[in-house]
Amino acid sequence: MANLPIVLIVEDDLLIQGIVDEALQEGGLETAIAGSAEEAVTLLQAKATGYSALVTDINLKGRMNGWEVAKQAREIDPAFPIVYMTGAAAGEWASHGVPNSILLEKPFAPAQLVTAVAQLLNVGQG
Repeated sequence: MANLPIVLIVEDDLLIQGIVDEALQEGGLETAIAGSAEEAVTLLQAKATGYSALVTDINLKGRMNGWEVAKQAREIDPAFPIVYMTGAAAGEWASHGVPNSILLEKPFAPAQLVTAVAQLLNVGQG
C-alpha cells in the first residue's frame, strides 16, 4: 500500500476541524489534527511524522496564529505546501502569507479544500 500524503490540520474549532478532516480523508489523504498553533509547530519540529502539507486556520486561540505556523513550517521546509483558511483575515494574506500558498475564505466547499491541497502537493512533487 502506498504511503498517503499526511496533511496537518491546524484548527481550534471542533466543528470545522471535523469538516476539514472528513473532506481531506474523502479526498484520499491522511490527516493529523493540531488544536493550536503551538501544538502544530511542536509536531512539525519533531518531524516524527513526515507531513506533506499544512492546512491552517489563521485566527487561532493562543499566542500564535496561522501566519506564524506557516512561517515555522517554511523554516523547516522552504517548499512546504500551505493552505490557509480564514473568515476574516483574507486581506492580510498579501503581507503575511508565505509564497506559493493558497487562501480559502470561509465558508468554502470541502471540494475546494481538497483541490487546493492536491494542487500544492502536485507542484511540490514536480
